[in-house]
Amino acid sequence: MRQLSFFVLAGVLLSGCASVQDTASEGYSGPTAQIDDSFNTVSDSKVEFFYVDKLDNHDMRNARAASLMANYGGGMHMTPVSAGRLVPASKPIVLRLIARTEYAAPILVLTNPVYQVKGTIDVTLEPNKHYIVRGQLGKSSSSVWLEDAETHQVAGKKTEIEGSAKLGFFEK
Repeated sequence: MRQLSFFVLAGVLLSGCASVQDTASEGYSGPTAQIDDSFNTVSDSKVEFFYVDKLDNHDMRNARAASLMANYGGGMHMTPVSAGRLVPASKPIVLRLIARTEYAAPILVLTNPVYQVKGTIDVTLEPNKHYIVRGQLGKSSSSVWLEDAETHQVAGKKTEIEGSAKLGFFEK
């Protein structure tokens, strides 16, 4: 009976977990575009990530999450992991883009500044094109945007913060 109770409880708890998508919605067979996340390796232990967090309000796998998982327990060194996905093209989609500082070890997160800017864009991407999430993080301004990999033109709108985008201690 105890064993059965454990499995029922585990099933209930796990059923509440959110799903994370790799690509365009299952069952979607229309045209697609490729969006890749990007990053800037500032040092062996500090990386700035620029990534898609949500597509039409669904969580997406991204470079920051992949890097944190791949480097878990790795000490004071972080090797970033690339991530990308196919998304619907030729129809309006909503993307949440994030630029964020990340460190190799939790103690570094607590003792160093973490900058973050996020914004939502409504965009219709061109089929078979390649897009990259870009950004800039700094003390006086921070921004994140989606750009065409070939032309470097901004797709949608650029999200910018003038002034500090530094997160508070409990926001990290």
